[in-house]
Amino acid sequence: MADPTDTAPEAIPENSAELARPSASRLDAEAIIPALTDWLTTRAGTPTVITALHPPDGNGMSSETVLVDAEWGGQPHHLVARVAPSPDSDPVFAGYDLDNQFRLMAHVADTTAVPIPPLYWSEPSPDVIGHPFIVMGRVDGQIPPDVLPYTFESWLTAADEADRQRLQRETIAALAAIHAAPIPTELVEPPAAGETALGAQVRRLDEFYRWTTRDHAGSPLLERALRWAHDTMPDTDDEVLIWGDARIGNVIYQDFRPVAILDWEMAGRAPRELDVAWGIALHRFFQDIAELAGLPGLPTFWRRSEVEAAYAEASGVGLRDMDFYIAYATLYYSIILFRVQCRAVDFGQAPEPADPDDKILNRATLTAMIEGTYWDGVGENR
Repeated sequence: MADPTDTAPEAIPENSAELARPSASRLDAEAIIPALTDWLTTRAGTPTVITALHPPDGNGMSSETVLVDAEWGGQPHHLVARVAPSPDSDPVFAGYDLDNQFRLMAHVADTTAVPIPPLYWSEPSPDVIGHPFIVMGRVDGQIPPDVLPYTFESWLTAADEADRQRLQRETIAALAAIHAAPIPTELVEPPAAGETALGAQVRRLDEFYRWTTRDHAGSPLLERALRWAHDTMPDTDDEVLIWGDARIGNVIYQDFRPVAILDWEMAGRAPRELDVAWGIALHRFFQDIAELAGLPGLPTFWRRSEVEAAYAEASGVGLRDMDFYIAYATLYYSIILFRVQCRAVDFGQAPEPADPDDKILNRATLTAMIEGTYWDGVGENR
């Protein structure tokens, strides 16, 4: 892991979920039930009754999740409604096109064997419940938790090594299958003229950072890392359809096999390495936190060398420039962490630090990544 300095966090904050999803910005799920019932009745073409409302049990921190049981046509239906946040709720991202996500999932379901939740309907208008939303079928299973992370005590740490290896192998195979899907040009934004798909990704990350810091002091570390990304970006015109938020916390598992791939808001076109790197970087984030907290975590799980080899075997394509892509993924997630902390300041749940870099929970890791020293500390579990 990265060298733990006095600037590195000892563990993930106990109120991390509240910082990411302040109660002041959350949807009042009960208030939308009458309008949602009427809408479901119209879509189903028969009288519908919502029989139960359940608390969300996933990891998403950007859009809202409403779990309901409904009945129509004499049959029960277990549903998940993903609801876009209100622009005045200080959302994590600048925009949410749930209808586009719905159509992307349908495209992947139609063109691959990747497990996608059952897709019911999309409502792009805010007129029904005040926000656009999509409705999917609920899939039973287990999701590796983010808070506290799965590298702490979880069903994954309690599993045996063979089961974890099955989960790793089959998730990587699903990722390779996503990358084999045809790029739906009408659903993913193309690069600008003269720009590669990777160049467009870096440009959009610049834009996201500028949006994040529009009302807050900027981060010297993030700005240094963004310059590093521009200066060291590989010269490649490779591109595939990427999932974007390609990590195990966005997968539902049954018997350690993926049965539903979730959260497509970061999907787009980019080199395949970016998706593979994202999963590695996010696991390293959680593993480093566990080790800093004095826990073993999962040092033999999602190891970079094994993941890269398994992906090459599943896809038939070797990966290149992974040092860059993993560091870039770490930068991307660092900006998200910075945004979440800015949001906590906006809601009065955290003070504005004197050093803006203190808003970056993984600042020591990001520094080591862009300086090229991070992997020296990982040792045999690299």
